[in-house]
Amino acid sequence: MSIISRRGICYMPRLDAAKVSAALLEKGQNRVIDASLTLIRERAKLKGELVRALGGAKATSTLLGVPLGHNSSFLQGPAFAPPRIREAIWCGSTNSTTEEGKELQDARVLTDVGDVPIQEIRDCGVDDHRLMNVIGESVKLVMEEDPLRPLVLGGDHSISFPVIRAVSEKHGGPVDVLHLDAHPDNYDAFEGNIYSHASSFARVMEGDYVRRLLQVGIRSITAEGRAQAKKFGVEQYEMRTFSRDRHFLENLKLGEGVKGVYISIDVDCLDPAFAPGVSHIEPGGLSFRDVLNILHNLQGDVIAGDVVELNPQRDTVDGMTAMVAAKLVRELAAKISK
Repeated sequence: MSIISRRGICYMPRLDAAKVSAALLEKGQNRVIDASLTLIRERAKLKGELVRALGGAKATSTLLGVPLGHNSSFLQGPAFAPPRIREAIWCGSTNSTTEEGKELQDARVLTDVGDVPIQEIRDCGVDDHRLMNVIGESVKLVMEEDPLRPLVLGGDHSISFPVIRAVSEKHGGPVDVLHLDAHPDNYDAFEGNIYSHASSFARVMEGDYVRRLLQVGIRSITAEGRAQAKKFGVEQYEMRTFSRDRHFLENLKLGEGVKGVYISIDVDCLDPAFAPGVSHIEPGGLSFRDVLNILHNLQGDVIAGDVVELNPQRDTVDGMTAMVAAKLVRELAAKISK
């Protein structure tokens, strides 16, 4: 178990042995959670006021970091990704204009409300059930400030469940989800963990949060992954048939009749030649241009999204994969903003 994994739980048995009151502990936890949500709320209010004062924006992509890595089944480095992605977004080696011509330094296109303090909350012994609720409430606080729309920086892929749930609940109905990944992440409870990053889309599909789930880039899938997809009616597009499916995937039309489109991008959807700094290296993936073609050509109202599973601890080639993740965020921000 890593240091990150131990934080927040290492001293809990000692508290139990000392017979510390559960009510006392819960009261303290609630204070920390309230303070964490207040920080997100006030930052979102400020950014919303500034964007509204500037005028002319119908939708503004809003970064929200969720530095969570303990639900990863292998390496937990994604917990360190949000600051590396932000650093790469504003790296001086490139300009701040997206490929389709949107200027990211315009706060009406992209703004930032900071990170949910995941490790500080876990350090108080808060369990994953409550932690997922905190993540979801943080997303809703961003959405309360029109025209802000959440663009979430992971973190491992377990964060997509509370984010998609929050987006659906806040909009009052299901969304269509485009999920780019090497893995379907739909185990019922991988290694006994219902909140595992390998089980996030099983949790998503159990609720009424999604009408259509399209999974693209799949190339590491078990019999359970296929059975779960059949159970939930998931549309899976594996890399072994990508040449056949390319035209369809590069001309998607989603979101009609529902509340909009959510895009979840796991960096390992890309072939490791383009993105080696991930926890689960799976050869035979999408090229970077494949992903951009799918993203740029998608027709639909993209109301939120996430970019997850960058592992800075494996990003040893001058931060190359952080730059890749940052470009995904930049282009997704352009897709969301209006």
